[in-house]
Formats: sequence, structure tokens, C-alpha cells
Amino acid sequence: MIGGMKPASIFSIPSDLGVQERLQRRHMLARLGLAWLVMMQVMMFAFPGYLRASYVDAETVDTLDTAIIVMNWCSLLLTVPVLLYCAWPIWRGFVSRDPQDTHQQSMNWPIGLGIVVAFIPSAIATFRQSGDVYFESIAMFVAFVLTARYLALAARQSGGTAFDQLFDQEFRLLADTADRIGLYFVSIQIALSLVSALVWYFYIDAEHALPVLVALFVMSCPCAMAMAVPSAQAAARAIVLGSPPLCQQALAGLRAQTVSVARRSLYGSLLWHLLMIPFAMIGLVQPWLAAITMLVSSLAVAFYAWHFYKNYTFGKPVGSGTIAVNSSSA
Repeated sequence: MIGGMKPASIFSIPSDLGVQERLQRRHMLARLGLAWLVMMQVMMFAFPGYLRASYVDAETVDTLDTAIIVMNWCSLLLTVPVLLYCAWPIWRGFVSRDPQDTHQQSMNWPIGLGIVVAFIPSAIATFRQSGDVYFESIAMFVAFVLTARYLALAARQSGGTAFDQLFDQEFRLLADTADRIGLYFVSIQIALSLVSALVWYFYIDAEHALPVLVALFVMSCPCAMAMAVPSAQAAARAIVLGSPPLCQQALAGLRAQTVSVARRSLYGSLLWHLLMIPFAMIGLVQPWLAAITMLVSSLAVAFYAWHFYKNYTFGKPVGSGTIAVNSSSA
């Protein structure tokens, strides 16, 4: 460290953060923790269903069928509070513009549609004691969405108002670009999801149409794209706070690098989604796997911002060597 300065974290809580913002962060963390706990439990309840196909003797299959019925009911009972409490910000943004939700309303549509499309058939199958259920996919989807949104919220709050003013124009343009790309992506993805499901239902395999539809809806959530700008902004703020006073030339170089990181995260996450869509359309991606791919892209954006913060050197691009001051050692 230089001059006794303490290194800042990308997701640190600013000392001047308001009471309302702190409360919002705590509520999001509570929803996130509950969603992850339920997700792990529901995945355990789904385990007998994964084993059923590997047994052929009637007695074992009957035992597993009984266990599956009981586990499905348990999964249903655990999934309901996830939908009513953990996913409440999604439903609030699904039906109206939530002033506390910085995500575009259009981004909540594929999330809400994916949950509804997966939950209703799963609940019906549970009551009828016949058919496939997707409770583990629903719990995973909600947990992963909330993880991405919590990281984005923490990054935005870590950015701070004063720092927003410093980089105001660049971040405003980048945020507008991210929103526009997210809107186009969601619109096209929803159309592809419906067309793919109809093709599967009428021409390929009707029973597989629903998993394809749910997987594509899950993958249409642009959470990683929404994280691109705030995570890069938070990384730049951490660099500034963890370094000695910077001259205008150093700040200009940092602005340029931050814009580059945000753009790479934005278009990289978009490319990841575009590469995975064909696999989902042909039925190779199950809903739970689609949720994992979405989480991977969000974590990749967060990791890239953290890597930018840890390895940034004033005067040269990341990874090109070291000169006078390195942000991770300041």
C-alpha cells in the first residue's frame, strides 16, 4: 500500500450509501440466500427422478415412483415461497416499471415467462402424479438471476454518485447501448423460443417442446449484459480509491480502459448467448443447464471486472507489463 491507503473492493459498500439503498441491498441478499437454500434442497428432492431410468425391475421402479410423488410435493411446497418472496422483484418489474429496479421491464419478461411456463405444467403434473416437473430448474433460475442482480446492484452502489459524475458521459452512452442490445436480444429470443417450441410440438416430439421452450426462455435473460457496465464502473472506482491521487492524464487512460472492459463484457456475454441458442433449439440444453449457462456468463462478467481491477496498471493496457503504480498493490 502507498501512503496508508486501503485497497477498495469492487462490491464494497460506500460509507455515504443511504439508508434506503442499504435496506434494498439487505432485502436482495435475504432473497438470494433463501433462493440458494431452496435450490439445493429441491435438487436433492429431484434426485429419485434422475435414478428411475437406470432401473428395470418392477419393485424398484414402484418404490422410486412413490418417492418421486412425495418429493414432487415437497419440491412444490418449497418452490412456492421462492416464487412469492424471492422472485418478487421479478414479478414487480414484470407487470410495471419498478423505480428500484434498474433493469429494463423487457428484461423481466423472459424471466417471468420462463418461470410461469415451467411452473404451471410442473404443478399440474404434481397434482396428477404423472409427467415431468421442473421445480429444480425454476429454483436454479431464480437463484442464478438473483445472484446476477445482486452483483449488479452491489457494483452500482459501489460506483457512487461522485464517481458517476466523473465518468458520466461514457457510462451513460454504454448503459444506453447495453439496454438497446438487451431489448433487441430479448425480443428476438422470445420469438425464437416460441417458433422452436411450435416446431418441436408439431413436427419433432411434442413431449420435448416444453423443455425446449423453458430452456430458451431461461437463456433469453440478459443478466450478464446488464452487469457489463456497472461491474466495469465499480472496478474503475476501486482502482481510483486504491491508488494515490491521480492526474487528469491517468484518469483519461482509466476511462478508456474502463469503456473497453465494459464493451468486451457486453459483447462477450452476447456472443456466449448466441453460441448457446442453437444447442437449446435442437434440444441439447435442458432447462437446468440453461440456468447454469446464464450464471456462467454473469460470473464471467464479474470475474473480468475483478481481473481488470487487480491487474490494471496506469499507462498500459491490462496484461501488458508493469510500470510505476499497480492498482492491486496501491
